[in-house]
Amino acid sequence: MPDIVNTEQAQAWNGPEGAHWARNQDRWNAVNEGFDEPLLDAAGIAGEHRTLDLGCGSGQTTRLAALRTPGGHAFGLDLSGPMLAEARARADREGIANVSFSQGDAQTHPFEAGAFDAAISRYGVMFFADPVAAFANVGRALRPGGRLAFVCPADATLNEWVAAVASLRDLLPVGDFGRPGLPGMFSLASPDHIRDVLTTARFTGITIDRAQAYGTWGHGAEDAAEFLLGTGPGRHLLEQTDATARARARRVLTNHLRDHETADGTVRLRSTSWLVTADRPADR
Repeated sequence: MPDIVNTEQAQAWNGPEGAHWARNQDRWNAVNEGFDEPLLDAAGIAGEHRTLDLGCGSGQTTRLAALRTPGGHAFGLDLSGPMLAEARARADREGIANVSFSQGDAQTHPFEAGAFDAAISRYGVMFFADPVAAFANVGRALRPGGRLAFVCPADATLNEWVAAVASLRDLLPVGDFGRPGLPGMFSLASPDHIRDVLTTARFTGITIDRAQAYGTWGHGAEDAAEFLLGTGPGRHLLEQTDATARARARRVLTNHLRDHETADGTVRLRSTSWLVTADRPADR
């Protein structure tokens, strides 16, 4: 990967975490799919638009953008080789020709100036080592008047999956899990911080709206518990304790998730996010 400055995240997403997301892409899409259509609508993607998907992962939103723009093109960028391999394979299987993917760092990727009508991201922009540099680079890649739209998690306390992890506080070193930090899942949880970053990156017309959606985390509490504990944060917590505590943690988490089982047995958890839009000024 040329010009990678976000080296810590590149290492993580090309290691176990990236492999986990690639293997479980259908499950992650089931968790997050409630935000897909609102995101694409907010970006105004249609017709012959050229769309940039930031932190595209295994390419779900990239492919959806391509399907909305049969006369256009969607380009997905991500640090993760394992997830991009899955993205390319899925696009091929689905016969979506107007899509392409590249491995790179949004902070430094040599985008062609003004090459895109819109830039989108579903949970991919929280991991920038230097968010101002990344968004400024994305701004240059947009045509004058182009639109940026992204979804990022709001305050951790408003997300039920975080509450599920917090239920293990007496068994695992949960500590300040969910605290905002850079880079990290909740690095853009503050609307004031989002506005400051985008304004410094020279975006205008910034809107920040709360969006909520229920995602499917598993088919039964046991399945959902295993999935949550198999994520990066879950594995990190389990690795810091012994087998007895790990077994107890699984039981406690399973019991917590039983309260979220629906009539058909699926576990549904509410996610609360910010749906953010901003524009590249027309005179730039």
